[in-house]
Amino acid sequence: MIRINLLPHRQIKRAERQRQFNLMLVATVVLAGAIIFMGNTYMGAKVSAQMERNQRLEAANAKLDKEIEEIKELKSQIGSVLERKQIVENLQSNRSQAVVVLDEVSRQLPEGTYLKLISQKGSVIDLEGVADTNARVATLVRNMSNSQWMEQPNLVQIQAVSIGNVRYNDFKMNVRLKAQQAPEVEAPKKPVGRKS
Repeated sequence: MIRINLLPHRQIKRAERQRQFNLMLVATVVLAGAIIFMGNTYMGAKVSAQMERNQRLEAANAKLDKEIEEIKELKSQIGSVLERKQIVENLQSNRSQAVVVLDEVSRQLPEGTYLKLISQKGSVIDLEGVADTNARVATLVRNMSNSQWMEQPNLVQIQAVSIGNVRYNDFKMNVRLKAQQAPEVEAPKKPVGRKS
């Protein structure tokens, strides 16, 4: 029988397997290092991109905050302009109010009634006067309640006084001006023309 020595062959195979294992180990370590490096690079890129987005958002928020402040300032300026406009409109509409008040009071004043004082505070007009009878004062109150310019007449005081052996009734009352709305301007009607 022939004897073959397989020991060097086994050692060579074992050495080959060891070399392959070492190569695979090195390749695995290199591959793992490459994967870790690429993952790290990818995550770093993602983080830096997100940081850049955050900075852009913060800059946009700061810009919007500044614009909001400007809008608030503009709104306050608009409010102040509207208040001034309202004051001018009130002055314009109330320009002839004194004339209207005096005219309306003189129209509603019954015979035998005389005024000593007319004063106005806001929309309230105080009247003080003398009448020859209580009925004239009642007529004045009724006339004021039916007036197109005045409302809510309130008789504050009435008392009898004597002036030169003649008896009169001294009275105090107040009345409120009605809020007048500006008349609406109608659109002019188109003239109807003949067809030729």
